[in-house]
Amino acid sequence: MKLYEELVARGLIAQVTNEEEIRDMINEGNATFYICFDPTADSLHVGHFMALCLMKRLQQAGNLPIAMIGGGTAMICDPSGRTDMRSMMTRETIQHNCDCFKKQMERFIEFGEGKAMMVNNADWLMDLNYVEVLREVGACFSVNNMLRAECYKQRMEKGLSFLEFNYMIMQSYDFYHLFQKYGCNMQFGGNDQWSNMLGGTELIRRKLGKDAHAMTITLLLNSEGKKMGKTASGAVWLDPNKTAPYDFFQYWRNVGDSDVLKCIRMLTFLPLEQIDEMDAWQGEQLNKAKEILAYELTKLVHGEEEANKALETARKVFAQGGISEDMPTTALSADLFKDGKIGILDLMVAGGLAASKSEARRLVAQGGVSLCDEKVPAPEFTVDASLFTEKDVIVRKGKKVFHRFTLA
Repeated sequence: MKLYEELVARGLIAQVTNEEEIRDMINEGNATFYICFDPTADSLHVGHFMALCLMKRLQQAGNLPIAMIGGGTAMICDPSGRTDMRSMMTRETIQHNCDCFKKQMERFIEFGEGKAMMVNNADWLMDLNYVEVLREVGACFSVNNMLRAECYKQRMEKGLSFLEFNYMIMQSYDFYHLFQKYGCNMQFGGNDQWSNMLGGTELIRRKLGKDAHAMTITLLLNSEGKKMGKTASGAVWLDPNKTAPYDFFQYWRNVGDSDVLKCIRMLTFLPLEQIDEMDAWQGEQLNKAKEILAYELTKLVHGEEEANKALETARKVFAQGGISEDMPTTALSADLFKDGKIGILDLMVAGGLAASKSEARRLVAQGGVSLCDEKVPAPEFTVDASLFTEKDVIVRKGKKVFHRFTLA
């Protein structure tokens, strides 16, 4: 099976502008393609994971990846998938985030002469002359067509700023610039970027002629990736300092039964023949599939040693009813206690079991939190400091997420 057909079989391809030509370019290793990563945080998260795996697959088949950091478009703010405007970031914050992205991407993509490139669209967008952009680029866009784009439609009721309205033009200009400077002939992105990507393809054709070869392809990158990138307690990061390898492993170990094989197909590099054999798996076999998924992805992101440690710890935790010396542990500082007690909500937030007290409150109210094998009765429940010196204080969220607490 050739690469394009494999991408289809793995459920990655959503829409393309010219399937026959795109298939040939990818299969023959003639694609110079780019994917943009907006530096909205100082770490990539699992929502970016599919894009990174895609770049790795295409590079292995001889295609040339361009990892574009959106240092310039981050100054504009992407309205896609938003009901409100994103917070504005300083240039210093954006540059810091760009530097962090590059370090993480190097685990997946091989950069260097004749290999993958990393570029930052701030290098060309920040130097553009506004009047020239209006004349040379703005004239190629129909406002009527832009307003029909889904990324703008959903914002019209609550208000779309002129700043955000320019995002499509800036993203389209990226493709135009990369096409001219690097021969970039293909762009990839998620379903929520389709209108912006079509704008880039059309800009190239209008500026350089109908014979200019610029291809557009969308995958289930953002629609699936963004869903996978968020959990009940926030984002799952690729930076081990923000999401520990064990927690990363557990995130994938706890995916739903209906999602596990889809994730294995999209994200792992296991042969399709092996994955197809898992289609008939049910019951306890699905837990085995989840363990395979968690191990393979942890190995990709954190290396084989950390994946082995996470797998061993997870099995110990399960075998010992949630207690293991290797399980995630938080040492509580004295300032978290008031009158010798700490509230369960504060405890959960301190251990990363919830992103906020309101989220922790909801989990407790739903009966999904236990402390030392006893269900927490109410959000107002408190824990005496003395308990931490008497026994292992283990908080369980749901059925499979365990966390130990000690005193600092």
